[in-house]
Amino acid sequence: MIPLRFPRSSVRVLGVGALAFLFMLAGSAAAADALNIVFTCHSATTNSFWQAVKLGFDDACAKVGAKGQFIFVQTEGSIEQQVANMQAAVARKPDALITSLVDNNAFVGVLKDAKAKGITIISSNVDATAGPELELRDAFIGQNFIPAGTNLGKRLSALFPKEGAIHVLVGVSAPGQNWAEQRAQGVMNGLEAFKKANPDRQVTIEKIDSGTDLATVSDRVGAYLNAHPDTTAYFDMGFWHAGVAKVLKDRNIAPGKVLLGGFDLVPQVLEMMKAGYIQVEIDQQPYEQGFMPVMEAYLKKNIGLAPADIDTGEAVITPDQADSIMALSKQGKR
Repeated sequence: MIPLRFPRSSVRVLGVGALAFLFMLAGSAAAADALNIVFTCHSATTNSFWQAVKLGFDDACAKVGAKGQFIFVQTEGSIEQQVANMQAAVARKPDALITSLVDNNAFVGVLKDAKAKGITIISSNVDATAGPELELRDAFIGQNFIPAGTNLGKRLSALFPKEGAIHVLVGVSAPGQNWAEQRAQGVMNGLEAFKKANPDRQVTIEKIDSGTDLATVSDRVGAYLNAHPDTTAYFDMGFWHAGVAKVLKDRNIAPGKVLLGGFDLVPQVLEMMKAGYIQVEIDQQPYEQGFMPVMEAYLKKNIGLAPADIDTGEAVITPDQADSIMALSKQGKR
C-alpha cells in the first residue's frame, strides 16, 4: 500500500475567521491584478460530479475577479487528452494550473514546464502517490482515498447478513488510475477487517474492471450478478453503482438483497438511496475541490502565502440523509 503524502501543514477545516479573511480579500480583488487560472481534469462534461467541481471553480473565480478556464477531456478518463490540454494551458503561462494527477508518470514533463514558468500548481481531486509529481505540485486539495475506501468497506460490511456465506464484488472503476486503485485498496482493507473479525464465516471477494460509465457498469455488473446470484454486496469506486441499483430495481430485486456502496452524491445516487437500493455513500465535497484551489492561488499571488493541503473529507452518507442533501444537489453543489 502506497500512502498519500499529507505534510504537517495540511489543513482539514477552515474556521469561520479564515473564511471571512478570504472573502475580505476577495472583496478587494478588483484593485489587484486579475488572476489567470486554468483547471484541467480527466473527465468529460457528461460527468455530473465534475460539474459540481466546475461550479465551485467558477464561483471562486467570480469572488476574486479571476479569469478562469475549466477544461474537460472529450473521452472520460483520457490521460492523453488531459496531458494535451495541460500543455496548451501551460503554453499560455497562466498564474496557476489546477489539475487532477490520476497518473504518477504521465504529467511529469508538463509539470516541469509549468514550474519553470513560475506557474503555481495545485492538484485537486486526485493526487500523485509517488515520484516527482509530488515535488512539482504545490499542494493537494481532495480526499484521502485509502482511509475513505477503508471507511466504506467497514460501514457497508457492518450491514452484511449475520449468518451464511458472504460474496463480495469490488469494481475497480479505472484500473491503473490513482483514485480508483487507492479507494479499492481501502475497501479491501475494510473487508479484511471484517474477515478477521469473523474467522468462521466464508467470505469470497472478487474484483472486476467495472468501468466509468453508467451503462457500461450496469452491463458488466449486471452480467456478473446473473452468473453469481448469491452476491451479497457490490462496491463501486465512483458513483456508477447508481446504474447497478437501477438494474436491481428493473429486475424487481428487493432493496438490500444486494448491498451497494460507493462515492459521491450525484442526483442518480441520491434517488437510489431514497429508493433503498444504495446503503452507504462516501462524500468528498466536489464544490470545495473547485473553490478552494482558486482561493489558495489568490493568496499565493496577492499575499505570498504558500498553498497548503486540504483534506476534503470522507463523510459517510446513509439513506436517511438523502432528503436533506437534495437541495444542495439541485444547486449543483453536492
